[in-house]
Amino acid sequence: MATSLQSSAPAGPVPFLRQLCSGYRSSLSVSFPHNLSLKSLEITSVAKSSRISAVVKTESSGLEQTEVDISLSPRVNSVKPSKTLVISDKATALAQAGVPVIRLVAGEPDFDTPAAIAEAGINAIREGYTKYTPNAGTLELRTAICHKLQEENGISYTPDQIVVSNGAKQSILQAVYAVCSPGDEVIIPAPFWVSYPEIARLADATPVVLPTLMSENFLLDPKLLESKLTKKSRLLILCSPSNPTGSVYPKKLLEQIAKIVAKHPRLLVLSDEIYEHIIYAPATNTSFASLPGMWERTLTINGFSKAFAMTGWRLGYIAGPKHFIAACNKIQSQFTSGASSIAQKAGVAALDLGFAGGEAVSTMVKAFRERRDFLVKSLGELEGVKMSEPQGAFYLFIDCSAYYGSEAEGFGKIENSESLCGYLLDKAQVALVPGDASGDDNCIRISYSASLTTLKAAVQRIKKALLPLRPAVPV
Repeated sequence: MATSLQSSAPAGPVPFLRQLCSGYRSSLSVSFPHNLSLKSLEITSVAKSSRISAVVKTESSGLEQTEVDISLSPRVNSVKPSKTLVISDKATALAQAGVPVIRLVAGEPDFDTPAAIAEAGINAIREGYTKYTPNAGTLELRTAICHKLQEENGISYTPDQIVVSNGAKQSILQAVYAVCSPGDEVIIPAPFWVSYPEIARLADATPVVLPTLMSENFLLDPKLLESKLTKKSRLLILCSPSNPTGSVYPKKLLEQIAKIVAKHPRLLVLSDEIYEHIIYAPATNTSFASLPGMWERTLTINGFSKAFAMTGWRLGYIAGPKHFIAACNKIQSQFTSGASSIAQKAGVAALDLGFAGGEAVSTMVKAFRERRDFLVKSLGELEGVKMSEPQGAFYLFIDCSAYYGSEAEGFGKIENSESLCGYLLDKAQVALVPGDASGDDNCIRISYSASLTTLKAAVQRIKKALLPLRPAVPV
C-alpha cells in the first residue's frame, strides 16, 4: 500500500506556475508492505526550521503497533527545487501530450554533438572502453584539460590539480562542500544561476546575494562587494559569460574585484566559465585565476555541455590548487566516483578540435549571435520592455515589470515574473523562466538555444499575447 502525503498550502486561486513551482509545497511519499494497514497519521510542520515531520502508525493482525518516521532533514527542506527544471519538465509533458508548446527554458544547444566527438564516444564503446576510470578522471583527459587551460586561458595546472565530474554542476557542488563550513557566507551576484544559493544551503553555508543593475549590464559593483564582506565570507561566485544575463566581465573590472579579494585571507573565488566559448566580439573572456595573485584563491569550473553541445554526455571539471582539488576528489570518491569512461573519450576528442573548439564551435556561436540579434531587435519593439544586450552565453534577460498590475482576460492579474510566465504559457504556449528564480523578479529569461525559425514563432506568439495588455507602470 502506498500513501501520498502533502503539506497544506494557502487556499484560493493560484497562477499556474506559482502552483507548480511554489517553495512552500512539500510532497512526501511512503510505501508499506501489503500486510500493513494505515491506522492514523500525524504531520507536524515547523516553519522556522523548515522541517516537516510525519509519523505513520500502522497495525497488522498478530503484530504490535509500529511507528515509521518519514520526516526529511532540515537541510533538504531548506532547498528549493530548480525552477528551471520544474518548468522544463512541465513544458515537455505538455508537448508530449500534444500541446504545441515552444520551450525556451533549458540552457541546452539545439545542435547535435559535433561528429568527431560523437564518433570518439562510439569508438570507445566498440573498443570495450566501458570500465571504471580513475576517480579524478583519466590521465589522458586531465592532461588535455591542462593543455587547454594553458593555451586558451593562460593558467597552468598539472593533472593532479584537475577533477573530472559528471557535469559542471557536480564540480560546483563538490567545491562548495570542500571549502565551506556551517555558517560561512557564499557571495552571489544577482541575477544568478538558480542552483548557486541552493548548493550553498546544502553545504550549510549562507548565501549572500548582491544585486546588480541592468544599467550596469548586471555586473557586480566592486564597492558593494567590499561593503558586504565579513569574516564569515568564504566564497565569491562569479559566472562570466553569465547565466541568466549573458553579461561578460571585462578584465579591468575583474582586476578591481581581485584587489578586494586579496584583502581577505579566507575569501576564495569560484569562477564558473562554462560559457567561455559562447562569446560575441568585441567581448573577450578572462579567467579569474590568470589575474595576479588569484591562482592560489581560485577554483575554476568548466565543462563540455554548452560549447560542444554535449549536455547529455554529463562531463565537467574543476581546476585549482592541489589542496582544494584533493578535497573535491575525496568527496567524489564517496559520491559518484569517476565520470563515464565513454564521455571522457569524447571529451578528449572535443579538446582536440582546435583552439576554442575550432570551426565546429565557431559555427554554433555564429548562429547564437544571429538569434541574439533577432531577439534584441524584435523584443525591443515591445512597449515597456527593457534589456541589456547579452555579450555571451545564449540567454536574454528582459525587464517586463511594466506589465505587472495588468489584468489579463480569462487569466487574472499579472503580479510578478511568475504570473507573467504563467500567462505566456497559458495564452501563447511559450515556456519561459521567471526572473525571481534568479533573484530578479522584474525580469524573465529567454533561452535562444533554439532555431531561428522557432524563435520567430515564439516572438510572434509573445507579441500577440502581450498586445491586449497595457504597461501598468510608466517607463
